[in-house]
Amino acid sequence: MNKSMGDIKEILLVVNPISGDINKKNMVDELKIIIESKGAELFIYHTKGKNDLENIRKITEERQPSRIITAGGDGTIKLVAEATKSFNIPMGIIPGGSANALALNLKIPDTLEEQIDVALGTNFIDIDLICLNNEIGLHMSDLGINAELIKNYEESTFRGKFGYLLQTVPTLIKGKYPYSFTIETENEKITEKGILLAFANAQKYGTGANVNPNGKIDDGIMEILIFKDFDFREILNTLRNETNLSKDFVKVIPVKEAKVTCEEPVPFQIDGEYLGEVTRVNVNILSEKAKIAVPN
Repeated sequence: MNKSMGDIKEILLVVNPISGDINKKNMVDELKIIIESKGAELFIYHTKGKNDLENIRKITEERQPSRIITAGGDGTIKLVAEATKSFNIPMGIIPGGSANALALNLKIPDTLEEQIDVALGTNFIDIDLICLNNEIGLHMSDLGINAELIKNYEESTFRGKFGYLLQTVPTLIKGKYPYSFTIETENEKITEKGILLAFANAQKYGTGANVNPNGKIDDGIMEILIFKDFDFREILNTLRNETNLSKDFVKVIPVKEAKVTCEEPVPFQIDGEYLGEVTRVNVNILSEKAKIAVPN
């Protein structure tokens, strides 16, 4: 555990009490003991599902904390990053969601003690913020079969990775794929058919599937990935972290901005949050960054 927190005087802790169906009380109690033992103040905000963006922004502006810590899933991190993007305050992550994909990509450790140590540490990465139809995305957003899976998961009663697994087969059976995507970039305009089009700022989904092995979360570039069909051998390769995926399986287009249109409405999700069906996504990398505490 960090022996000193340096110049950290006040910490804003944003807790999502219902993410991942995980009881956050013990984690909050442990954080409070550690932070107060270091002589810092802790201000806790529990998300309510209404006006959270405005509330977090207002609290940050008024209190000017030295560090922000999120205790929740990818949606909570996304919310805090969007609310505080103009303040440049370092953020620590305590994973508490169903998939925790961003924590996986940033190699946040598994135990709470180690997570707190990293969250209060001094090693940071400035990750890109992606704007998708005026919403912020941090790691993986997509159109197609995965977004439909997330929709079905959110409507089910089972949580966690088991809940996702239960929804996989019904989603594959009922899905309307393949979809038609038209992608316009600075250099080209193409139309492709596929089961999924991803806007990838990171390498992995929360399942651990390494779909974008050459992606870097802080390089000012995102990758548009078009998955053309189900190829179980290639899907297995992504789960094994293989770095060479067949071009017949996925087409990769590195961009800073793009416009994607669809012939019919297609399910759409950002960082694990289902946002309905859309026919157009305008996407670009913002000038602001999110400063995240990561392991040394």
